[in-house]
Amino acid sequence: MTVTRRTILGGAFAFAFAASGSVLAAKPLVMGFSQVGAESEWRSANTASIKDAAKQAGVTLKFADAQQKQENQVKAIRSFIAQRVDVIAFSPVVETGWETVLREAKAARIPVILTDRAVKVADKSLYVTLIGSDFVEEGRRAGRWLADYAATSNKAVLNVVELQGTVGSAPALDRKAGFEEAIKGNAKLKVIRTQTGEFTRAKGKEVMEAFLKAHGKDINVLYAHNDDMAIGAIQAIEEAGLKPGKDIIIVSIDGVKGAFQAMIAGKLNVSVECSPLLGPQLMKAAQDVVAGKPVAPRIVTEERVFPAEVAAKELPNRKY
Repeated sequence: MTVTRRTILGGAFAFAFAASGSVLAAKPLVMGFSQVGAESEWRSANTASIKDAAKQAGVTLKFADAQQKQENQVKAIRSFIAQRVDVIAFSPVVETGWETVLREAKAARIPVILTDRAVKVADKSLYVTLIGSDFVEEGRRAGRWLADYAATSNKAVLNVVELQGTVGSAPALDRKAGFEEAIKGNAKLKVIRTQTGEFTRAKGKEVMEAFLKAHGKDINVLYAHNDDMAIGAIQAIEEAGLKPGKDIIIVSIDGVKGAFQAMIAGKLNVSVECSPLLGPQLMKAAQDVVAGKPVAPRIVTEERVFPAEVAAKELPNRKY
């Protein structure tokens, strides 16, 4: 009996047909996914969302943890190309340095989807879409909240220290830019120190300890690019004999459960949401791409701002 195969985009959703035209077997979509790492509560929730969504969608997932190293991601992507997966998806460690490997994927006719973070490439056709948050807007939202707070403060100037994310990463660059845009020209807000905390709790604590040694009680506000760094900084503030959330106002981004618990305890003032639950959107986009359906080049998730006063009510609703 003669069997023929019809493939879409280099092998995805391959179907075997008998001479009579009846379907004998359907090959599931195979996705290669390279994750940044497991540096935070947010990232762990993001990984769980992708794995769960793949299982529910019947997608075979080949998962690689880059451990926050770009070279590991490049190696993983090349491995996916060699394995002839149907779709490659990844959350890039940093923005630059992807041209070569993405051209290799394009030459192999394997579509690429970015999740959570952007890349800077001259040829935008090297990837199909970017799914995730608007990091610049998150920074703006943090800055707007702080500007509103500053307007009610009796202090002439509020000195701000900033814990940045991983150097060169899209969220670190964009959250800094958005925040600066929102507070520009505000005479009551002055950023006195800014340094990377690498998006980790341990590094956030370490850098905050250095900030406190250098500036002590002159620090009025901490702006952290993610909740994990903020939670680490809270430990440093308490060990220095100060009250986080009171002596030092804390603004952070992500909206993980740990942040809500800190807000309920009065130790964190506001968290700007950045949802990690991108799995269902990723699987839908991958299936659409393989089926030849149009996919928007930018898919933005809907998110909110959660001040401390709503934390107790919202905590039971949090999924990460």
